[in-house]
Amino acid sequence: MRLPTFRLPRKFPLKVVAFATAVIALAGGGFAVFSFTANASRVAASEPVIRPARVVEIAYRRQVQSLTLAGTVVPRIESTLGFRVAGKIVRRAVDVGAAVKPGDVIAELDPTDYRLAVDNARAALVSAEADYARAKADHERYLNLRGSTAFVPQTLDQRQSLASTTLARVDQAKSQLATAENNLDYTVLRADAAGVVTAVQAEVGQVMAQGQGVVRVARLDELEILVGVPEHRLKSVREASVASFELWSDPGRRHAARLRELSPSADPATRTYPARFSVLEPPQFIGLGMTATLSFDRRDPTPVAEVPLSSIFQRGTQPAVWVVDRTSGTVELRAVTIARWRDDTAAIASGAKEGELIATAGVHKLEHGQKVKLQLPQHAAR
Repeated sequence: MRLPTFRLPRKFPLKVVAFATAVIALAGGGFAVFSFTANASRVAASEPVIRPARVVEIAYRRQVQSLTLAGTVVPRIESTLGFRVAGKIVRRAVDVGAAVKPGDVIAELDPTDYRLAVDNARAALVSAEADYARAKADHERYLNLRGSTAFVPQTLDQRQSLASTTLARVDQAKSQLATAENNLDYTVLRADAAGVVTAVQAEVGQVMAQGQGVVRVARLDELEILVGVPEHRLKSVREASVASFELWSDPGRRHAARLRELSPSADPATRTYPARFSVLEPPQFIGLGMTATLSFDRRDPTPVAEVPLSSIFQRGTQPAVWVVDRTSGTVELRAVTIARWRDDTAAIASGAKEGELIATAGVHKLEHGQKVKLQLPQHAAR
């Protein structure tokens, strides 16, 4: 007995077809293959699979790049103060952390020898002035003899020369006395500017050489942020238009800073380039040695489109994206130029046009000309 052939609609579910085939076969007590099952399989295989695809719209913007570095608050000027004369320290008036003003006493040397030098210079000046007074009087008396038989021109020249010589000795004695008095004054070391003592390098009883450091004083009128710049960030730091810092002790408040100095050579220990940023308006609570976070903002010279990193398809060494046609829904692979890479995004500089849609997920499963179903982001759909 020949069984009839049944034809099902094109969209009839395949599971129902398979179930019906099994029931008919069992009812007939044997195995049979019906033409409607093969026809349904051919229909299903001929239909293309339309994958859903998440897409994002290309939008070029001039973005601001930010760079953050950790630094330390340091003084612009930190001087080592020392005596201008040699001697033994008999008193030290400051310790580390002491605030000093111009003229405050830092330390003192034993002044005994310098007082004796002043006394000797003063006595030499008195002697020179006496010699000059006598020579001057002799010269004036001999001038009164001019026109008499006792007047000799050669003698006048000698007495005039002696008066000039003794006058020069008076000037020399005055200079020596001034030097001795200065040396005596140098036995007291004074601060020449307002600041804070950051280090003490000598103690009472120590014999100091001329110019040897006693203390280090940091001036507080000009403060800076010292940071170490990695070599791949040098260009960004040089081109930074805006710089600001935030103290770790006072988070949330930012203050302006400006690049003053960038070292041309790297530090041998850290392999970074020291840079100093001037604090334009120091806050009241800022202190030396505080840790600060320095931030730089630089606007891109050309606009870029920020896209998810998952949308980049790597074709050899050339990055590319799948561009989705809005009308037909087909995809096309197109090479792009990446301006920079980040942790989860990539900045496209060229290759994709403004307003085009690109696939952002499953890019390695797409094929050229494949049709996809667009799934726009929620904010874009609204």
